[in-house]
Amino acid sequence: MGRAALTCAALGVLWWATVRLAWTGVGCEEWGCLVPAVGIVAVITAVLVGGSAYLLERVDVRPGRRVALVTAGVLVVFRLVGESLPSWTSEFAHAVTAAVAFAGAGGLGAFLTEPGVARRWKALTALALVGLMPLALVVSWARFGA
Repeated sequence: MGRAALTCAALGVLWWATVRLAWTGVGCEEWGCLVPAVGIVAVITAVLVGGSAYLLERVDVRPGRRVALVTAGVLVVFRLVGESLPSWTSEFAHAVTAAVAFAGAGGLGAFLTEPGVARRWKALTALALVGLMPLALVVSWARFGA
């Protein structure tokens, strides 16, 4: 799990940097450029998820493909939950947040795909992840109103 977390943390910083460069390169000032900019982010994300499968295999996290897919699912949950949290203006905070989110998702992805872990722990972890979304909705309603 540690190797998966460290590998994914590095990928998180790489993802943040490439997305930041893409947004800067597109120079999105109007709504008309939103679709290509989001498309570029989607391509960057897909390439990094695909590359993460290879990298995870290289650092002896097996099965790399399955861990990468579960990690991507956990990242989706983290992203949805992150919408209820306040944002920062600091670029450094964004990079650290990306690294922490990717590391957590990578560790959880490795945990959830580990054959030696009892099913009840995997089920409890999956339920906790799913339970984060209604909790985030409640926090969002409390912050922004209904």
